[in-house]
Amino acid sequence: MAHNIFKGLGIALITPFTLNGEIDYKALKRLIEYQLTNGADFLCILATTGEAPCLSKQEKDEMTVFIKELVGGRVPILKYCGGNNTAAVVEEIKTTDWSGIDGILSICPYYNKPSQEGLYQHFKAIAEASPLPVVLYNVPGRTGVNMKAETTVRLAKDFPNIVAVKEASGSLEQIDEIIKNKPDNFDVISGDDALTFSMVASGAAGVISVIGNALPKEFSRMIRLEFNGEYEPARKIHHMFTELYSLLFIDGNPAGCKALLNDMGMIENVLRLPLVPTTITTKQKMAELLKNLRY
Repeated sequence: MAHNIFKGLGIALITPFTLNGEIDYKALKRLIEYQLTNGADFLCILATTGEAPCLSKQEKDEMTVFIKELVGGRVPILKYCGGNNTAAVVEEIKTTDWSGIDGILSICPYYNKPSQEGLYQHFKAIAEASPLPVVLYNVPGRTGVNMKAETTVRLAKDFPNIVAVKEASGSLEQIDEIIKNKPDNFDVISGDDALTFSMVASGAAGVISVIGNALPKEFSRMIRLEFNGEYEPARKIHHMFTELYSLLFIDGNPAGCKALLNDMGMIENVLRLPLVPTTITTKQKMAELLKNLRY
């Protein structure tokens, strides 16, 4: 039976670009090394935060090879593979070289808004096709459909290779219901930085984090303190981030995170359309907060 290895601080890895819009591999290497030496437990690559919808297949293939070689097995790698055409996702899973990848992150189908039974059948097909552990991704704010707790638990019980769900529904009640009823080999992973403290306190196994791109040391310390039952010092770190949580997403993701990384000298502040950089006002506010967050 498969068990979830994606625990602790996972990084929803951004894709840095040069000023002329090409993938900036020098910055990507710098960023990954920075994260791995400052507490990252695993990487989640080529998903929404990585602007994957705006990357070509060739770019995604080249990035995958680059990241696998750079990481060299130091931490697990979770790679996104999802969509709203079940047959196409299954075909992609079957025809992709998954060597060096440790798991597949797959999102609830977006735009066509399937029923709960449709969600179940979609992920059933993916689980049956996948050679790797599968992490479900529930993010109704992006997909337009919420996978209910009972559907998530049903999938977890029926398919041993479905090992976790990245929960970004924003409903602590729903998340708690999953944690209460899930099988032992299945975990809940936070998909919302602002709710991570509360979710880990309730039994979540970690987070796939946006803010961790820029502040892995601080965010991973919060999670580790919680794992050790040291909730008061963890809460203090969580409260340090309160204002930054909202600023990071006010102009869309990963615009806020890229602005923060730009202020740190890590990357150029470049996104691909239809995404654009965060406003100057938001960027200035985050720069001020950054001065007080590093320790």
